[in-house]
Amino acid sequence: MGRTRRWADRARGWARPLRRPTGPPARPTRRELAFDVVLALIIACASASYAFDDDHPKVPFDGLVPPIPPVPTGPTDPSHPLGSHVQTDGGGWTVLVVVLVIVTTVSLMLRRRYPLTALWIVTAANVLTPNDVPRLTFYASVVAGYSAAAYGPYRMATLASLPVAVGLITSARDSSLPTVPTQYVPLLVLVPVVFAASGLRTWKLRTAESRARLSALERERAEELRHAVEYERARIARELHDVVTHNVSVMVIQAGAARKVMTVDQEQAREALLAVEAGGRAAMAELRHVMGLLTMDTDGSDPSGQDLVPQPGLDRLEALVVRIRDAGLPVEFTVTGRPRPLPAGMELAAYRVVQEALTNAVKHAGGASTTVTVTYADDRLEVDVADTGGSPAEPAGGGSGRGLIGLRERLAVYGGTLHTGRRPTGGYRVRALIPLETP
Repeated sequence: MGRTRRWADRARGWARPLRRPTGPPARPTRRELAFDVVLALIIACASASYAFDDDHPKVPFDGLVPPIPPVPTGPTDPSHPLGSHVQTDGGGWTVLVVVLVIVTTVSLMLRRRYPLTALWIVTAANVLTPNDVPRLTFYASVVAGYSAAAYGPYRMATLASLPVAVGLITSARDSSLPTVPTQYVPLLVLVPVVFAASGLRTWKLRTAESRARLSALERERAEELRHAVEYERARIARELHDVVTHNVSVMVIQAGAARKVMTVDQEQAREALLAVEAGGRAAMAELRHVMGLLTMDTDGSDPSGQDLVPQPGLDRLEALVVRIRDAGLPVEFTVTGRPRPLPAGMELAAYRVVQEALTNAVKHAGGASTTVTVTYADDRLEVDVADTGGSPAEPAGGGSGRGLIGLRERLAVYGGTLHTGRRPTGGYRVRALIPLETP
């Protein structure tokens, strides 16, 4: 028992690759099933017509075709693979032929859904076919072999079955009687060659088209990557500009004021230097936050180990106004409407509008009074920053216009608009409108 079990285990191990599917089973459509039925019926009709046609040659005798008796007699047919088990009386021969035609027809109808089963059934029918009608199941065997190779989900089992089927069919045939008529042999050789050449040409054309498409996709991907890199560079530059310009401009102006009053009013110089220190700390905090966002890991953690504070929003406008007041610019801050929470990116865009406008007022309108108005309407958020005009602060230098361009890009993400220009009564005005969903 132990040895038998070991051999059974080995056999199952050897058979495991044959039972492993290499692809999904075929799911033929109704049109394909109808085609298979028609093809099977055509082959069945041709096979039956051939089998019952008295003009085809029977089993040869000494190289000559003997006359066909009206009713075959004799106890057995020793030349058949099954030997004496096949009776050669006319009724038995007819029944066998009809059964084989029916079996092969039904098998070919299911050749797509069960290709390997159809191959083995047709092979068995071919082995049982009498020698005097070799073409009865031969063409069905060709179709079943093609179907097993084309649609079989068990590749290893199919590759193992095909040579076995060929060997069984070959050994069961009488080599002295040709299965395929001699006049059709060139045609049967030429047709597969033509189809193979056509398939090879089609494969080459499709391969060339696939390579061309792949090259085009690679170029498009490279172009998209270049645009993405440019966009990311512009976004980083915009963020750094908004963070650095405001704080550094205030620091420069405060440092210049401290230098001017250092010998006259040390207390005022001290306050200016404290404002410089506060501005520097704020700049460092925001720079650290921006760099933390740029170097953030995929899980959202900062590799430096520091906790990232949220980006500034409308709730931090009051602190921004206080810093500007400390820098010497009178600012009046007003909020109208009913404040409500907004998306973080939208609040950041509004905050940057106020920050950039106040920075420009500090740089270009020294001594002017400034008003900051934030209006919460039902369908929009309005941010308005206006100054009365003043003298530019020389140490702060001129601007490049990048700040206003960055603000327009920020607002465009949320469908907002930015309007800037000089006021008729003097000074400068920056007005941003961001549409909101009706609460």
